[in-house]
Amino acid sequence: MRVYCLALLWCFCSLAAAAPKAELWGFWQVSNETSTKVIDHSLWQSLLDGYLDAEHPSGVSRFDYAAVSEQDKKSLDNYLLQLQAVDPRGYRLVEQKAYWLNLYNALTVQRVLEAYPVDSILKVDGGLFRRGPWNKKYLTIAGQRLSLNDIEHRILRPIWQDPRIHFAVNCASIGCPNLQPKVYLASELERQLDQAAADYLRHPRAVEWVSSGLLQLSKIFEWYGDDFGVNESALLKSLQPYLPAAQAARLAGFQGRIEYRYDWELNQP
Repeated sequence: MRVYCLALLWCFCSLAAAAPKAELWGFWQVSNETSTKVIDHSLWQSLLDGYLDAEHPSGVSRFDYAAVSEQDKKSLDNYLLQLQAVDPRGYRLVEQKAYWLNLYNALTVQRVLEAYPVDSILKVDGGLFRRGPWNKKYLTIAGQRLSLNDIEHRILRPIWQDPRIHFAVNCASIGCPNLQPKVYLASELERQLDQAAADYLRHPRAVEWVSSGLLQLSKIFEWYGDDFGVNESALLKSLQPYLPAAQAARLAGFQGRIEYRYDWELNQP
């Protein structure tokens, strides 16, 4: 029985940690670069203002799922309905990028709220092994059914090929990059993405020296290593621009062993 339970646990962990490859969904690779239209994210901003603690002493932003009122849950539902009524292909690429990032994060929060109380997103909307909500098709946009994995791995990653996307999408977990206090806006997006990368990489859950010969990194860099470079040397080089000079220099000269870790505990207070 103990062997059977361990086998189930191993299978569960493997399924939960599986990282889909970036595979372009060509339907979404359309834009209107002459458009001046802007997508409204004010409802999502109101939720962040009301329930996100971006100054938590741990350095990890916390969302107070337990405190969200029924009225604000409806506001979040309405925001997601508003975004589903938009066909992002009629907007500039940069407006689309902000749209998908905000949509991903708002949908993640909605799924946790729907299941709350839970102590991990891995227990949200799962099947036999409760693998989390990423594969379920919650949205319909421009006649297409979409999941969280579709947004991240079939739209955001392959269209923009920007590794900072991994620091901008939030999976409601302690190990994840912070849910940012401001919605993503096309006019601010480059600065916001750089800030999201720096916030994460300067925290020990992303990069931590255990000893002179052992470096611990977030599993994000193991799951999506190809997005950061062809090997670990290229990965470390890609992280350096976002780190203080002394830490960047230490990474540049690192010759030791790398371990990867991740904390799936819910990012609640």
